Amino acid sequence: MAETETLLEFPCDFPLKIMGATRDGFAQAVVAVVTKHAPDFDAAGVEMRPSKAGNYLSVTCVVRAESKQQLDALYRELTAHPWVKIVL
Repeated sequence: MAETETLLEFPCDFPLKIMGATRDGFAQAVVAVVTKHAPDFDAAGVEMRPSKAGNYLSVTCVVRAESKQQLDALYRELTAHPWVKIVL
């Protein structure tokens, strides 16, 4: 499979789970990055789930992905954010 090929068909709804340490403003920072890459993203649909001990927070965002390039740029910016530990 060539590097530019993907199994996804665009546009599509694409869920992202972003995890980081629990801190004030984490979810808002994630939403700001997501909205930058998916301007039509509706933050009302964000799901947040704390870890069992409450040390980490999982933020799930479903974006309307228009292209592989859009998703790649979004992943790069999220994973580069100092508060983000994992993006799935």
